Amino acid sequence: MLKIFNSFSKKLEEFVPIRHDGKVRMYACGPTVYSYPTIGNWRTYVLSDLFLRVLQIKGYRVDFVMNLTDVGHLTGDNLGNADTGEDRLEKAAAKEKKTAWDIAKFYGDDFMDSFGKLNLIKPRLFSKATDHIKEQIDLVQRIEKAGFAYKITDGIYFDVAEYEKKGNVYGELSNLEEIKPGARVEINSEKRDQRDFALWKFFPAGEKRDMEWDSPWGMGFPGWHIECSAMSMKYLGEQLDVHIGGEDLKSTHHPNEIAQSESVTGKKPFVRYWMHGAFLLVDGGRMGKSLGNAYTLHDIIEKGYSPMALRYYYLSAHYRKQMNFSWEGMEGVSNSYKRLKKEFLALRVEGGQDKNIFGSKVEVELSGREVFFRDEFVSAVEDDLNMSAALAVTRVVLKDEKLNSFEKRRLVENFDKVFGLKLSERDEIPADIPEEVMEMVNKREEMRKTKQWSESDALRKEIEAKGYKVSDFFDGVTVEKV
Repeated sequence: MLKIFNSFSKKLEEFVPIRHDGKVRMYACGPTVYSYPTIGNWRTYVLSDLFLRVLQIKGYRVDFVMNLTDVGHLTGDNLGNADTGEDRLEKAAAKEKKTAWDIAKFYGDDFMDSFGKLNLIKPRLFSKATDHIKEQIDLVQRIEKAGFAYKITDGIYFDVAEYEKKGNVYGELSNLEEIKPGARVEINSEKRDQRDFALWKFFPAGEKRDMEWDSPWGMGFPGWHIECSAMSMKYLGEQLDVHIGGEDLKSTHHPNEIAQSESVTGKKPFVRYWMHGAFLLVDGGRMGKSLGNAYTLHDIIEKGYSPMALRYYYLSAHYRKQMNFSWEGMEGVSNSYKRLKKEFLALRVEGGQDKNIFGSKVEVELSGREVFFRDEFVSAVEDDLNMSAALAVTRVVLKDEKLNSFEKRRLVENFDKVFGLKLSERDEIPADIPEEVMEMVNKREEMRKTKQWSESDALRKEIEAKGYKVSDFFDGVTVEKV
């Protein structure tokens, strides 16, 4: 039985989709494409990928959409008020002397590339806010028609008090202390209630933006929150099974999504299960660009670490618990990942990854020992995605003396359908290995094929004397500098 912590009810609940057609409607808040995502951001995207993979081994068909925010996310969000400040895309464009469209394309393309490097399964659609201006305008008009919107100097705002008068509750998802009237940093005297939030924003007369659109209320651009409601309802319907994001979105963004969505759908619950990933600390403190520690995936790679080692780092702590990143920790985790992968690849047999061992569609007869470990693994991942426990099961499998090599490989290959760690893929031999060393490696491989064991062992020692290590697997070798 799959159980997850629902941020809305604040309880651990059995996961039961709204519909009975075997399909799960899942939406995840993606990046604002004005810069490189931090490793804190990537932790949340890996969470959505892990839950997608768990749903798939459970036999669900998952319709998954992730948004790309390329307009409307203002810098005031850093201070607790997403309706103030500069548009992040426009600010980045001025800084880099490009257009906002160029910024969105560059960082959007980089996000897609990094998505692949972390072995994340692509959603059916990466939905861009700028591709759905009509849908956002239409939704604002519906909210306006329902009586929950009003116009002031700088935009069209959602009327929270009016929403509550109709028997709705605003802010159940978040810490109510964070969104009570007057709690935010900047006060807008024109707003009827300081909790009200922008649906459509205007800009001062004479100001020219790269991204602007005509609307029934005048030239402007959509507020940050409206895009997720408009796009998720367009592609996934008025009710989602699960919505995933970082815990920073619980305070205002997600409560605002709920309010603006349910204001036009007759109080039908917008989302059944909300899942939020916890913050990532750096060296025990806050991560921030001003602190110089807002590390990105590029920083990880430039330091010589595999993206899969970073993914393994995320799996080592529960997604709802704050985890601490340090370069010392990254080194230790990288070594642990390498050991796990080498242990697995050292099993000198072909595996059975194409044979499913999960759910009601088991495609192969398993030994009793395999069934035991499979069930232990499933129990861990069904316990609110307890990936550290699932990894512990994997390590026990590889050391178990009662399992043969084929059984071990088949189990771990299937476990990796959830982990996504590419355990079956040998690392490519680095391009900077000297030609002389590679000639020795290739010569040793020829010796091994002709069973010249003593000669190949002597050549291995020569390679090690030059500072390189050769690891042998059933389907080839890897070489690394030591």
